[in-house]
Amino acid sequence: MLELAGIIILGIIAQWMAWRLKLPAILPLILIGLLVGPIATLYTEDGSKLIEPIWNGEKGLFPGDGLYYFVSLAISIILFEGGLTLKRAEIANVGPVITKLITIGTLVTFLGAGVAAYYIFGLSWQISFLFSGLIIVTGPTVITPILRNIPLKKDVSTVLKWEGILIDPIGALVAVLVFEFISVGEGSAFTKTALVEFGKILLFGFTFGFTFAHALAFVIKKNWIPHYLMNVVSLSVVLLVFVESDLFAHESGLLAVVVMGMVLGNTNLPNLKELLYFKESLSVLLISILFILLAANINVSDMELIFNWNTVILFAVIVFIIRPIGVFLSAQGSGLKFNEKIFIGWVGPRGIVAAGIASLFGSKLLAKGVPGAEYITPLVFMIVLGTVLLNATTARLFAKMVGVFLTESEGVLIIGASKVSRLIGSYLKKNNRHVVLIDNNQTNIMKAKNLGLEAISANIYSDSLTDNIELNDMGYLMALTGNSDINQFAIDKFQKQFGENGAFRLVNTDEMNDPENNPEAGLFSHTDDFIKLTEAARKFPTIHEIELKDQEQYMGLIEITKADKDIIPLFLKDERGDLKIISAFGKDSMNINKGFKLVYLGKAFDFENDGDVQEVD
Repeated sequence: MLELAGIIILGIIAQWMAWRLKLPAILPLILIGLLVGPIATLYTEDGSKLIEPIWNGEKGLFPGDGLYYFVSLAISIILFEGGLTLKRAEIANVGPVITKLITIGTLVTFLGAGVAAYYIFGLSWQISFLFSGLIIVTGPTVITPILRNIPLKKDVSTVLKWEGILIDPIGALVAVLVFEFISVGEGSAFTKTALVEFGKILLFGFTFGFTFAHALAFVIKKNWIPHYLMNVVSLSVVLLVFVESDLFAHESGLLAVVVMGMVLGNTNLPNLKELLYFKESLSVLLISILFILLAANINVSDMELIFNWNTVILFAVIVFIIRPIGVFLSAQGSGLKFNEKIFIGWVGPRGIVAAGIASLFGSKLLAKGVPGAEYITPLVFMIVLGTVLLNATTARLFAKMVGVFLTESEGVLIIGASKVSRLIGSYLKKNNRHVVLIDNNQTNIMKAKNLGLEAISANIYSDSLTDNIELNDMGYLMALTGNSDINQFAIDKFQKQFGENGAFRLVNTDEMNDPENNPEAGLFSHTDDFIKLTEAARKFPTIHEIELKDQEQYMGLIEITKADKDIIPLFLKDERGDLKIISAFGKDSMNINKGFKLVYLGKAFDFENDGDVQEVD
């Protein structure tokens, strides 16, 4: 009981430490696992581990095959949660670089690392390629925390994020294929039996995953499950799919749960977001437990096997030669610049799938007496720990060195996706600004996406936005909802992270009627609140530009717009095309010259030099 409680407590402490230090949680988790596992034998009185997850013994937390079953089920839940995050629309926009990375890049890593392990460590070809298959995966659980703390160009962060998500099941399948070749083929790699087994994996994995995903979606839509049982029923179905698929075709469960997650993630389910939050929380707990258990399960003798210069050479070849070659071949002919390719080649940490499956397959082959199987787990853990440590400590500095670090965040985050927000967002996008709209109204989100805008369905009271690496380049925050409390909360919560260049909100009705007490963060004119903006957008859903001659004309036009509720000034555009938000005071410290433009929402007018306003037919 003490050991079980200790693992959970230590795991959550490690997660908290990772959050405070802005590191991937995998790093402190593995270190804690090593400290209470193999390293503990060096300082305990009886030379035993503080936590003993014995795999094939009669004592410990998981006697016999208990740990194997627990790790299998835990990985199935983690992979299902990863599958839920895969959206077809987002994948389609990533571009050919991602496709090449998970095909050409995977092949380069598989062949290169396999050959390297064969010649450097003298392992058999089968064990060498099992090792290379296991380290194909990078994993979102380790890449996301790294990218979250580094402001990068959207293309670079998107490539790394989606490679990590998509390559997990691919790496797992490659490892399963090699494992089947070794175990079923009994040492003879390419056998008919092994190919048949792999075919069964694909058949039952896709069939079970696809079928049960649609069945669960149907049951949820029919409201046959009470709300309070929704999450636990979904969890039980995931475990059922994994176990049943595995019974029909050994090792097909991993593929089944990934397919199930992908299908559900792209289904219009009313409770999908709540389900995803539940699975994320569960994944955090399982990852915490798994890494400590798997690291503690390593023995000192395993560590001694790789405590030599061959390990350093193998690590250097994989990280500094094979990974960059795979990236450059995959990015050939793409729009990525040379320095962006260099950075992507540098960042490639391995995660939970590599460590978990390595422990499973390594122990299985070791029990069968396969020569060289004892190297699988420690070598993979070496790659996992080494790449995470390297990338977590150097990624930010390396990004600055190669010039992919964003020194200025020019993206615009708009809270609210109403018609007014969509009009303003479309205008900003046409002026080459990265714009993202946030709303919890699905109808508004769909309308924004139909206009080609980036829109995220989210609740600003949750912490999900702060973890979204797609928002790394946000430097301006505009709160445009009809709720003044939500607008102010958005400013208070996200100003530092997303509003470093400016955080603005609409004035409320009381402030609009009291110009002397207008807030400095107010948007546009102090005579226009959400109601007036909405009414103007309803009658005249167009944003116009008018050329300015000087500061005096600009100030005169601002005064004119205050008297007409159908004309609302929004931005100033300088001669270079840069936009500046007009504050609620209607004043601006810029020296306005000829070539500047006033950007406004509403009916089209011809502003004469003398200040008269004439409507344009």
